[in-house]
Amino acid sequence: MTSRLLQFWRKFIPRWRPVRTPESKFIMGGKTERLVWVDLEMTGLDVSKDQILEIACVITDKELDVLAEGPDIIIHQSDEVLGSMNDWCVTHHGESGLTEASRCSRVGLGEAEEQMLEFVKQNVPAGRCPLAGNTIHMDKRFLDKYMPRLMQHLHYRIVDVSSVKELCRRWYPAVFSKAPKKQLKHRAVEDIRESIAELKYYRGTIFKSS
Repeated sequence: MTSRLLQFWRKFIPRWRPVRTPESKFIMGGKTERLVWVDLEMTGLDVSKDQILEIACVITDKELDVLAEGPDIIIHQSDEVLGSMNDWCVTHHGESGLTEASRCSRVGLGEAEEQMLEFVKQNVPAGRCPLAGNTIHMDKRFLDKYMPRLMQHLHYRIVDVSSVKELCRRWYPAVFSKAPKKQLKHRAVEDIRESIAELKYYRGTIFKSS
């Protein structure tokens, strides 16, 4: 009876197998805990009229260790757009070389979004990982408008280092006074690296491990 029952079981009852979805490799590898660091350089802060000049992206794990650095893309803008920048942007983007680099770039906005989306898709699963950066809510406004497909791949939440900075300044002023100083280069990749280093500092000083 036991042998016949076993034969029946093997013949008529299919073996259970785990369902493999495109997300499986990400979940099993802990990729849902990653952070997607983005920084933009724009022609200004008015999302109704200003444009993106540069975008960069870095992926870290939850420990803030860099796992991948994405493309640093300078987007072409016309002389008309570049000529409409405010005095701050004219000065700083001129000094950094970004204005001229944007003028000479052959990469359009659509191509830039495509490249960045492809990089992000390779490193994080859809809808699971948040956008991260300093004052990242401002970058998010521009990304929502100009790169909606990229934003659709990310979680709706954000990790804003500037929020931690403001709380540290109010609650732990002595710790805040020793935070890493900004180099103020106003270029995307450098700004991301500084933001990661700053959050690492706060984690090691005001976020106490149990």
